[in-house]
This record gives sequence, C-alpha cells and structure tokens, in this order.
Amino acid sequence: MICMARKKEKPLLGLDALGRAAECLRTIAHPHRLRMIQMLLAGRYTVGELAEGCGIPSHMASEHLKLMKLCGLLTGEREGRRTYYQVVEPHLEGIMACVENRFG
Repeated sequence: MICMARKKEKPLLGLDALGRAAECLRTIAHPHRLRMIQMLLAGRYTVGELAEGCGIPSHMASEHLKLMKLCGLLTGEREGRRTYYQVVEPHLEGIMACVENRFG
C-alpha cells in the first residue's frame, strides 16, 4: 500500500464569492470583450479605437465597455471630449495570459 501525502488544502471560497466570480467571467467571455482587454492591457484606448480594433460599430463597443466597467474590470478617464479606457483589475493580465497560452 502506497501512502500519499495530501496536498495542503486552501479554504474553499463561499458561494457568494463564486457567484460574483462567475458573473465577471461571464462578462469577459465574449470575443470582442477579450479583444478589448488584450488591447487595453497594452495601453489606453478610446471607444472608437477599440471599436475599430474589434471591427464593430462604436455603439456596440460602448455597450461592451459599459458591462466591463460595471464589473469593475475597467475605468474610463475623460480628457476633453474623449474618454480613454484602461484596465483596473490586475488579474486580467493573468487571465489573458492563460487564454493566449491555451488558444494562441
């Protein structure tokens, strides 16, 4: 009989925390949103620039950005008449690295 040492277990997250995590993961689980996150991890962009990078109209890009802002993943900073978006969730970089490594 072989005795294997048990891996030190981390405490499990509560269902409330997992529910919030699932909601944020559902939010980013869209090809255009993932592209926007890729772009924003490299720098700040306007709605028009993000829309162009995704090949979608600006109003659709605005809706995607709004959802990601509501989840606390992005922020928008006004400069004159333009708003520049940027990533504020530091873990998005690791999530995107995982996506790129697996599917790239």
